[in-house]
Amino acid sequence: MRWFWIDRFTELVSGQSAVAVKNVSLSEEVIDDYAPGRTFFPPSLIVEGLAQTGGLLVGQMSDFNDRVVLAKISKCKFHREAYPGDTLTYRVKIDNQEGIGAMVQGTSHIGDELQCEIELMFASLDDERFEDVELFEPAQFCRMIRTLRLFEVGVDADGNPVQVPAHMVAAEKALLKSG
Repeated sequence: MRWFWIDRFTELVSGQSAVAVKNVSLSEEVIDDYAPGRTFFPPSLIVEGLAQTGGLLVGQMSDFNDRVVLAKISKCKFHREAYPGDTLTYRVKIDNQEGIGAMVQGTSHIGDELQCEIELMFASLDDERFEDVELFEPAQFCRMIRTLRLFEVGVDADGNPVQVPAHMVAAEKALLKSG
């Protein structure tokens, strides 16, 4: 993934919920480029940040073996704009999970104020039809998830720490050996 629209995870309970934050900064080009003369964070990137938070929550359930994609935005309502200096807190929870995907409810808050409500549907790509499709290079993807601190804060339903999947550790080691 080239752009992440979250800065870090603060909570993750495997298969249940996650919390991530995004600090809106005036130094981000999108602030000025989206609506010249108006300095606010584009709503589409808030949707993307919530989708990334939910997608990583759903993907973590399979140790990132399933190729999870955003399939549908069922509902989205914005209550206010986000401005430089604001910290967006994204909260997502899995509402319904089936073998082929998951429905995720999400909110964005600025402080205690509700900023956005959203309902997202994620799907897992069919291995037969998409067997040659790799969404991310595993070692780079693992590095990004480590940067987002998912493994530092993630726990399973019993409160045990979420471990870095073995296939991602192997990909990191292979990259180091080749590099």
